[in-house]
Amino acid sequence: MSDLIAAAATGNVRSAIGIIRLSGDGAVECADRVFRAGSGRKMADTASNRLVYGGVYDGSGALLDTCMCTVSRAPHSYTGEDTAEIQCHGSPAALSAILSELFRLGARQARPGEFTKRAFLNGKLDLTQAEAVIDLIDAETREAARNASGQLGGAVTRKTDAVYSRLLDIAAHFHAVVDWPDEDVEDFETKNYLDTLNNAEDTLSRLLDTFERGRILRDGVRTAIVGRPNVGKSSLLNALLGFDRAIVTDVPGTTRDTVEEKCVLGGALLRLVDTAGIRESADAVERLGVERSVRAMESADLVIAVLDASRPITPEDADIAKRASVIVLNKSDLPTKALLPPELAGIPAVRLSARTGEGIPDLARAVERLVPGAADAPAGEILTNARQAGEVAAALESVRAARDAVVDGVTPDAVLTELESAMEALGRLSGKTLASDVTDRVFERFCVGK
Repeated sequence: MSDLIAAAATGNVRSAIGIIRLSGDGAVECADRVFRAGSGRKMADTASNRLVYGGVYDGSGALLDTCMCTVSRAPHSYTGEDTAEIQCHGSPAALSAILSELFRLGARQARPGEFTKRAFLNGKLDLTQAEAVIDLIDAETREAARNASGQLGGAVTRKTDAVYSRLLDIAAHFHAVVDWPDEDVEDFETKNYLDTLNNAEDTLSRLLDTFERGRILRDGVRTAIVGRPNVGKSSLLNALLGFDRAIVTDVPGTTRDTVEEKCVLGGALLRLVDTAGIRESADAVERLGVERSVRAMESADLVIAVLDASRPITPEDADIAKRASVIVLNKSDLPTKALLPPELAGIPAVRLSARTGEGIPDLARAVERLVPGAADAPAGEILTNARQAGEVAAALESVRAARDAVVDGVTPDAVLTELESAMEALGRLSGKTLASDVTDRVFERFCVGK
């Protein structure tokens, strides 16, 4: 067992419910020292995973809060240790008072992610599942939550463990032939394993190809809203957000710098960047804003070019729109004078009014078609962080080297060296062979209480 840790899982915010967690040696006994069940029965005598009503008291016997308490005993708990959970009212003052009493009785403040880290160290989760916990907490879209939930259920591990097992079979056969030459072991022929290596390469390659989708799923799509001054870029930003984030006036050049916000549109998380109007200007400050607009457009995953549908399309409009992912013909509530030139025919275009909101659903559908989604992938089979992608890439490189070695007819020990490198990378992916400093860094992303 480990030392006793405690933390408020719900954070230091006002809420209807507040939860305090205990885990480690003496968790149940510590809960009994602060919690008194209405029935008078001790938590030590209560079955696991059963909510009990009662109150929490300090050392002088003063009631701190009425609440519920439950315990889970090792190894059948989240951390794999004895745990207790006190569910009280979500007053930061009450939570602080209860924690102070637990600390007085010998518990210490849990570090960020320490509960999940203990679950990993005790074999309740592998590292990809542990990373999925924080991805699920941070998820801002339904698809991101779906993928994180699938990873928490072991989707990535099942795919990579299958590859690891097949590579292990090859390595075990080789060692059996070398270490027990007098035994009746079938001769080791590398060409017999070529199909296995090809299948392993295909599985890892497909998994690695999901990383770009995973990055967008987790971090969002960097989306630049561009156009000439006064076409309605800031109005579109405000319409998508549902509140006035950017200043909107009839004066061209009001926006001098980029304005960034996030919203969900078409099921995708967009990191919107409202930019300064692109035009030639003698104003030094405005020129800086225009330069930033161009850089934002060049670095964006998605570019929304806004044109004023109530005015004829200018050559400057067309030049901006050529670099767009989707064209928005804004001010559709006014008489339309804009006709898209033939060179823009291949770019999706949407008519809308940022002022009235008409046409926003059409833009959402256009974004949904443009942004790689996760709905078509099995839940959890999309890589979402660089550490995972790096280990899969390392394993893939070694598997390809092993396959090439077989094709080239090199000695079996050279093939085995590459196989073992691939297995080490897959071990690091799941956390089977991970250094402690890397483990610590993974859990630094977590919040206290999780």
